[in-house]
Amino acid sequence: MKMPGGGLERMLMQQLQNLQASAEKMQSELKEFRLEASAGGGMVTAAANGLAELLEVKISPEVVDPADVELLQDLVLAAVKEVLAKARELQAEKTSLLTGGLNLPGLF
Repeated sequence: MKMPGGGLERMLMQQLQNLQASAEKMQSELKEFRLEASAGGGMVTAAANGLAELLEVKISPEVVDPADVELLQDLVLAAVKEVLAKARELQAEKTSLLTGGLNLPGLF
């Protein structure tokens, strides 16, 4: 049954516009989140926002050993991977709230 004057199309467009506005608001909010992760007992700390953008890496001077650069590289990599995983988890959680659990590709 067709609604007069394209009412169904208008309703769907309005819902899509509302979803887009909500997604934009959520992206703005995610950008303000600050997540942190560390490795090596806090010797290396990485920070990212909720959009999985790396903000900062802090390295304790005690872990800087020219004879063991591989350890430092491993610690940095571990901290960065963990903080980005936290950011992706936060994104998934917020997106699920927005979409009611529906997986909408391309939302982020």
